[in-house]
Amino acid sequence: MSDVSKSSVTHSTSSSLLAKSTKGATYLILLQIGSRALTFLVNQILLRFLSPELLGISTQLELYSISVLFFARESLRVALQRQDDDDTAEPARPESTNPSQSRTISNTQHQKTQEVVNLSYIAIGLGLPLALLFAALYIRNADPLVLETPAVKASVNLYIFATVLELLSEPCFAVGQQQLLYGTRALAETLATFTRCVLTCGTAVWASETNTSLGALPFAIGQVGYAVILNVLYLARIGPFGSDVPFSIFIRPIHPTSTSLLWDRFPLARLTLAFNIYAQSIFKHILTTGDSLLIAAFASLQSQGAYTLASNYGGLVARMVFQPIEESSRSLFGHLLHQTTPSSISSDTVKVAAKSEKLKRTDQAAEYVRTLLRLYSLISIAVVALGPPFSPLLLYFVAGSRWSDSDAPSVLAAYCYYVPLLAVNGILEAFVSAAASPAQLRAQSAWMVAFSATFAATGVLVLKVWDQGARGLVLANAVNMTCRIVWSSLFVSNHLRLQGAALSYWDALPSTGTMICGFGTSWYLKSIEKTFFKSPWHALHGVAAAGGFGLAM
Repeated sequence: MSDVSKSSVTHSTSSSLLAKSTKGATYLILLQIGSRALTFLVNQILLRFLSPELLGISTQLELYSISVLFFARESLRVALQRQDDDDTAEPARPESTNPSQSRTISNTQHQKTQEVVNLSYIAIGLGLPLALLFAALYIRNADPLVLETPAVKASVNLYIFATVLELLSEPCFAVGQQQLLYGTRALAETLATFTRCVLTCGTAVWASETNTSLGALPFAIGQVGYAVILNVLYLARIGPFGSDVPFSIFIRPIHPTSTSLLWDRFPLARLTLAFNIYAQSIFKHILTTGDSLLIAAFASLQSQGAYTLASNYGGLVARMVFQPIEESSRSLFGHLLHQTTPSSISSDTVKVAAKSEKLKRTDQAAEYVRTLLRLYSLISIAVVALGPPFSPLLLYFVAGSRWSDSDAPSVLAAYCYYVPLLAVNGILEAFVSAAASPAQLRAQSAWMVAFSATFAATGVLVLKVWDQGARGLVLANAVNMTCRIVWSSLFVSNHLRLQGAALSYWDALPSTGTMICGFGTSWYLKSIEKTFFKSPWHALHGVAAAGGFGLAM
């Protein structure tokens, strides 16, 4: 392929990245909504057949699975989302047809794909010992009531099997992410989730009807079904893709290039990047679960229950909308910010064109960040204006008067102010993970240590000294998230400035009229909040005010 035609392919590819990312975000949002809805329905059914203790054990086993998967694959997934020009270029013809070299990857396109496949096997290699280690620690430190539960060891063993089996789908997942095949992921995970729901509910109902004590086994069986369907569908959809971009789903040698390789199979640059991200991900995981540890150590059971309920409802928007956008944005940034000029290009004209194309992609990334931040700011005004006043009414309808008369409404109201921080931090850290060099990632990891210490100190202060309960823990989370946003925003603006682009955060803010409308609506709803329970007309009055705010925006 000529230099000019290759540059043309790169240009046409970049013009479709935004469209693919938008489509991918849509798929992932629909996936989250569908999976959350199915999970909610399953939980409502299971409440009729299982005790709260068994649901608690299932939550612990789910946390076990999530932790193993996170430490095994998260850093590799982020590292693999960094793309080069050749990752999305038109496939070239193989350099050799010699049968003795049939197992060697040679042309650029499927060479990059084979790199992704090879690296994904590291997650599988890490996952097996982690699964065994975490399971042993869980059994060793489990509450005696957990160990007395019927079939608990069988449930743990099935979770080990299901977790490792789910990791076996990583090669296909990695290829799908590299090629922006979001529809494949949405289909596989949706059907796998549906299978898990059917198996979990079916087993639980059968056990109840036959008076059989299965403990948490229905959840373990459902998890195995999820992993099986995930693998089957990924293989069915990704396998045929190999005929267009020839690669093997197994580890294969890679033809030597300018890229340094470990054992002729693993690119050292991405291994180093994954290692740096791995260190950072440990602190992220600690920060994610740190609130549970703090509230368990310093808060009452009532505060723990209020915080759990508030975080489940308050974080619903973040998990269903913001998280899928963050994931698809990370892939988009990986494509836009890591498109390099091939070393084979010798024409000065093509080099100038490639430099211009790189600047164009950087501008696209900056505009994408600004657009999302502006969208998030509009959503945030709505959440802050409407969420706190309607929290008691929401909990009354979905959880009953027992919860609406507790501290849960005030905690949920405080959580509404925290949700916008989650949204902004997600998009900024997606940019950082895609754009930062290994040295910059190490610097971020060091700052994460400082942020962790700040979070812990703030948590102890508000929980133990000021005795603020669950609301204090929301404040500690907000302080930590603000620190992360400040660091990430400085990184993003500096990175774009060095690349010749610019991003003004002021341009992402809503108009003055929208902000005044939001604050005014919030003040008015708070002034009549206590009247919502007096009669349906008062509640309808508040809903009408919220509707007027929506029209004004």
